[in-house]
Amino acid sequence: MKYYWFKQAYLDSGWASGVTIAVADNGLIESLEVDTLAGEFHSIDKAFDHPAIPGMPNIHSHAFQRAMAGLSEKISAASDTFWSWRKIMYEFAHQITPEDLRAIAAQLYMEMLKSGYTSVAEFHYLHHQASGQPYPNQAELALAIIEGAAEAQISLTILPVLYMSSDFGGAPLKDEQKLFGNTVEEYQQLHRAIGEHIKSAQPSGPTVSLGAAFHSLRAVPPKAMAETLAYLDSVDPSMPIHIHIAEQVAEVEASMAWSGQRPVEWLLNNVAVDSRWCLIHATHINEDEIAGIVKSGATVGLCPTTEANLGDGFFPLGEFMGAALNSQLKTPFSSPLKSPIEGQGSIAIGSDSNTSASPIEELRLLEYGQRLLHRGRNLSAVPGSPHTGTRLYDAALEGGAKATGRKVGKLAPGYSADILVLDSLSPDLFAKASDDLLNGLIFSGNTNKVRDVMAAGHWVVENFAHKNEAVITERYRNTLARLQGKPL
Repeated sequence: MKYYWFKQAYLDSGWASGVTIAVADNGLIESLEVDTLAGEFHSIDKAFDHPAIPGMPNIHSHAFQRAMAGLSEKISAASDTFWSWRKIMYEFAHQITPEDLRAIAAQLYMEMLKSGYTSVAEFHYLHHQASGQPYPNQAELALAIIEGAAEAQISLTILPVLYMSSDFGGAPLKDEQKLFGNTVEEYQQLHRAIGEHIKSAQPSGPTVSLGAAFHSLRAVPPKAMAETLAYLDSVDPSMPIHIHIAEQVAEVEASMAWSGQRPVEWLLNNVAVDSRWCLIHATHINEDEIAGIVKSGATVGLCPTTEANLGDGFFPLGEFMGAALNSQLKTPFSSPLKSPIEGQGSIAIGSDSNTSASPIEELRLLEYGQRLLHRGRNLSAVPGSPHTGTRLYDAALEGGAKATGRKVGKLAPGYSADILVLDSLSPDLFAKASDDLLNGLIFSGNTNKVRDVMAAGHWVVENFAHKNEAVITERYRNTLARLQGKPL
């Protein structure tokens, strides 16, 4: 058992002073006491005069895309869209070896930790060799992700992805998509192999857990989805399940042509969607779909930096979360809604294509996008939670815990000891009242204010530096040199 004292810490009940946190050897918070002096009841291993907050879960990442950040920011067609970006991504994916993926993942996950993510859900669909042939070890690339996470010391929920078709109606995979593809039977074999590896090689420190994902409705025929869900239920009926959905207008139009239903509409009507589901993006949804998602208990995984980078559009955040200033919601719906929505939708955030590895940037852009869309301010706040930064951070913590299937997102007994220590001497936080700290963290300055990071009970970042930083970054540079064909 180790004991840590914080001058102040953000708890479920709000900010508290003199917080002593006991962390067990298994990486969980054993106990927590407030209004204590350092060493008053226990021998303290370390005391902090800086504020502590819960680490943020990242619910959506494609690790390999970190290495192509910046490479698609030039005109590639008469009109650049998500679909022209996807062509560049396919070409890049064909270059990735298992050794490359491990190096990229370790660098990315280290960057996430330094920025405030303490766990990540990896939406893993890069399965095979460039030829489309499986590796001798079917789970080779998944193991590279797991090894990269272990080196960076981040908690990982790996989500092997079922990817079977190139479009709605079971259209065959294109040649450039075959490195993603599996049959239902092959997917089950892969899923079992990853699960067996996790059970046999569970590392000390931050942990690895197993979930599942469907790439999208266009990539998984209904019969295959039903068969796979039955299999997943037999393995673990509480397992988190993720899916890309309604990211692009063209996807919605194609779904309507295929089924007469919008993507989220079809999913809610044909699948028992519940709280273990995370709908990634869900950008283009209508009022009925909002109400259906809220009723189901599913979480919407929002990735604002990627959604902006790809030109996806704006998620209807105010309608989904029940914004206070509905009179400012000028588009896409008029206020009030046709029929009241009971409850409040669950959101979480992810880094997706990893042009950014910062939860702060995701949350800032999430709110700023709404302000630009609706021409108002503080659109994520409500009277009971008037601080915009605090409400967004709370919502992303709660939704992130659901979407990753982990006891994370709280400084409380029984939860993973995922702790961010903020730099109280930062000009953006210095002398701010407690209630303004999360607002200052998210909405001021452009420097990293995360000083120290504990992930699953282990200090992995201290005084802004990751303990394995030099080795991880050198290997990543060598990988980039090979992938981009340039000498160091």
